[in-house]
Amino acid sequence: MLDLFFTMLVPLTIAGVALYGALRRVDVYDALVSGAGEGLAVLARIAPALVGLLTAVYMLRASGALDLAAHALAPLLDRVGLPSELLGLMLVRPISGSAALGVGAELIETYGPDSYLGRVAAVMLGSTETTFYTVAVYFGAVGVSRTRYVVPAALCADVTGFLAAAWAVRLCFGT
Repeated sequence: MLDLFFTMLVPLTIAGVALYGALRRVDVYDALVSGAGEGLAVLARIAPALVGLLTAVYMLRASGALDLAAHALAPLLDRVGLPSELLGLMLVRPISGSAALGVGAELIETYGPDSYLGRVAAVMLGSTETTFYTVAVYFGAVGVSRTRYVVPAALCADVTGFLAAAWAVRLCFGT
């Protein structure tokens, strides 16, 4: 019975919204088409920024620049309690969610899902955001070009999330 409920949840929700709109005398189909048109216009505005961003991420990863940065910053990370093996993930996560998932999957495959590094990588992936992607999408969608303090503040939040992930895993599971 519960399986049937969850199977029908989305169709019932769509039917409920359409029925509600019809009862309020809204042309539901016209509203759907209008919303889809606005969505395509937003996509056209943000697509160039997203393509450029994803291209830069893949170029940095393919060139080995991320590995070089990880090696250079390893002493600092060890001092603050973050394993240096996670630097690639921390550098990629604010830029690209798909690249971060790839790096996280490599870490989990290499060190194991129940290892300290695997757990911290999983918590980092779940507790931080793709900052530049989010800023590009949301600010691009509404036409904001000057982000002022948004990016530095969001990057500070990412660093806090990375540190908190390592701390929480250490607290809950040990090292």
